[in-house]
Amino acid sequence: MTGTMADTPPLLSVEGLRITFPGRNGAPPARAVDGVDLDIRPGEIVALVGESGCGKTTLARSLLGLVPPTAGRVTFDGAPLDYSSRALKAYRKRVQLVLQDPSGSLNPRHTVYDAVAEGLRIHGYDGDERAAVAEALSRAGLRPPERFFLRYPHELSGGQRQRVVIAGALVLQPELAVADEPVASLDASVRGEILALLLRLRTELGLSALVVTHDLGLAWNIADRVAVMYLGRIVETGEVEQVLTAPRHPYTQALLSVLPEAPGAPVVLTGEPPDPSRIPSGCRFHVRCQILAGGEAERSGVADACRTRDLPILTATETTQVACHWAHARAATEATAPPR
Repeated sequence: MTGTMADTPPLLSVEGLRITFPGRNGAPPARAVDGVDLDIRPGEIVALVGESGCGKTTLARSLLGLVPPTAGRVTFDGAPLDYSSRALKAYRKRVQLVLQDPSGSLNPRHTVYDAVAEGLRIHGYDGDERAAVAEALSRAGLRPPERFFLRYPHELSGGQRQRVVIAGALVLQPELAVADEPVASLDASVRGEILALLLRLRTELGLSALVVTHDLGLAWNIADRVAVMYLGRIVETGEVEQVLTAPRHPYTQALLSVLPEAPGAPVVLTGEPPDPSRIPSGCRFHVRCQILAGGEAERSGVADACRTRDLPILTATETTQVACHWAHARAATEATAPPR
């Protein structure tokens, strides 16, 4: 992140956010989001990455006011999010959702024009509807826009459908887009086009975005910063280049190791992520951690802490934060090592 952006007050800020769902059949409550802090600044793209089930989609839905938090708060443009119906309606004009499956998010009975105009009608837009729809389609790369007005979703390619979804978000001129796996259902060539579109919209409109994805390669291509989420909590965050070229948390290292261009053998994590209703004591990743399993944590003198003591996210470098006993022990060693 540039110094100018780092000094800019956040557009959206999340503080200590917790979302707990009641347990089923006598099970303890599920801590789907378990104490998350996150900022998104004007004109910034933040990638939220992690395995399926880590809580990232629940967090994204909470930022839209769709899932009220159990604790903590969401602040937008300096004001705490108000969960009353009227306030949420005004808020969702400024913060728009872009879904991962355009086929599922577009009504097959609605024309492209009606799909894009829906938001305008919900919010009682009193301007020139046709001009607003045409401008949104054009910004989304569907030109000339009039050519698409009367077409139906089944008449479009996957990439065109995703552009219609993006146009439906743009038509209200939002300040922030929350994009949940926005290119997951698209082939490689179309993925690149949609990512380029999102970057162009950031440049042209100053649009901020939270991009939710399991794909660290996507994060590398589009994000200014990345937040890595595991079992309801962010375990590493920072500038995308720093986190993805020099990851500190073993979980981030494991995710990166399976990318096609990654050097060495992939890190195979044992088992599935624990049940969020039964989060382990100590570091929540320790039951799958390759560093602990390989003895490196023992040699660093932090193995007991890994198993018994939870650790908040702490500054690891000037541009990254990490929640890992081993990473902090390693950073301390590096800081006191004599220069070569």
